[in-house]
Amino acid sequence: MNYFAKPKGIEPVDEAANAARIQSLLTTTRPFLSDGGFETSLFFIDGFEAPEFAAILLMNDPEARRAMSAYFDRFLAQAEATRTGFILDTATWRGCIEWAPRLGITTSDMICLSRDAVTFAKGIRTKWESRVSPILLNGVVGPAGDGYAPEMKLDSALAQSLHTPQIDAFAEEGVDTVSAITMTHVGEAVGIARASFLAGLPVVVSFTVETDGRLPSGETLREAIYQTDLETAGAPIYYMVNCAHPDHFRDAIRSEEPWINRIRGVRANASRLSHAELDEAEELDDGNPEEFGQLHGELARMLPNLAVLGGCCGTDRRHIEHACQALGMGETEGERDVG
Repeated sequence: MNYFAKPKGIEPVDEAANAARIQSLLTTTRPFLSDGGFETSLFFIDGFEAPEFAAILLMNDPEARRAMSAYFDRFLAQAEATRTGFILDTATWRGCIEWAPRLGITTSDMICLSRDAVTFAKGIRTKWESRVSPILLNGVVGPAGDGYAPEMKLDSALAQSLHTPQIDAFAEEGVDTVSAITMTHVGEAVGIARASFLAGLPVVVSFTVETDGRLPSGETLREAIYQTDLETAGAPIYYMVNCAHPDHFRDAIRSEEPWINRIRGVRANASRLSHAELDEAEELDDGNPEEFGQLHGELARMLPNLAVLGGCCGTDRRHIEHACQALGMGETEGERDVG
């Protein structure tokens, strides 16, 4: 497949630069960094509020935008110190048009927010790209339903139709990649992968798992990756695991089968709590950052193609710093200033 083919009706912003950044990621021997628990930081630590923890709505709040910028600055400073690339996410996890009625806005408003989130992320990249290279602008696509307790399993056709408007907006605004984050079942992952391919965007699929190492739908990671590849002709450029503690999926990836090589990224939770317990939690559980790092040293030995390292719920710069140290890529003294 040609992941950089120009889709009909959409003009790529910089196709050559996009391809170069993707190639750098796929051939790296030093994992790129990403951020940590974006929503948990904004809501639990910074004290912002939005329906359904939808950080995308905060794009309209100047104070929240300043907090978002400071948040990403901390992680980009870490990437500078560890001398590696960075995956810069858009604040769009609740950006599927299916969420618009629940958030009290129109579908047009939702797409405008996604476009604005890309523009905002571009500003952050411009600020940092002379010090961190490459920085990939990643359009985040979350579940159309609840990522913790999906009320329904979407078939691939419906998922594709629901996610296409946001993904097309990402393509028009010039993101480098699309990531389907916290996927709970194969059908939705397949729909997003197909929509991304038709929009001419490289796509990453990140599955989440319960405490037993299986997707909320009951599928194993092995089954989910094989089935998604089968139904999309291998469209995802790689797979990830996110929104689960390393203990929840460590045993699930103990394999020397070929599918393990398709997992190139990990964004784990700080907490060992289940999804159901996290959903009910009123206080942030940041776990043990030092242990988090040690566990990532073990994960890295199990995932030979690990290329993206970040965090999810409850994680902050401390967790990523300890993970970097466990992988032998810790920052040096005197390199901690935020730009």
